[in-house]
Amino acid sequence: MAAKVLQVNFKLNAPVSDYQQMCQSLADTFASIPGLNWKVWILNEQEREAGGIYLFQSQDALNDFLSGPVAAQVKTHPGLRDVSLKTFDVMEGVTAVTRGPILAAAMAR
Repeated sequence: MAAKVLQVNFKLNAPVSDYQQMCQSLADTFASIPGLNWKVWILNEQEREAGGIYLFQSQDALNDFLSGPVAAQVKTHPGLRDVSLKTFDVMEGVTAVTRGPILAAAMAR
């Protein structure tokens, strides 16, 4: 199956420092999600916007995440607002040309 990308964005209702501490405490939880190859944590302090870019091994793994408890907590967390979750296919050929880490993730399966 082809890799799938999940893009998550949201605004912060909490101080950035509180958000950063929360992320630190949740990193191991995200690292143990089945079928998740990697997550890049993103933050724009000035705009108080954050989120993540996730690479899942398959559509099934992405669907399992989206229907699971971690995604539910992200969607409903009181410290976050305007949560957006978007899924994408990976354009593997051109991503390889621009050195995207997709092939390394596929080989690690």
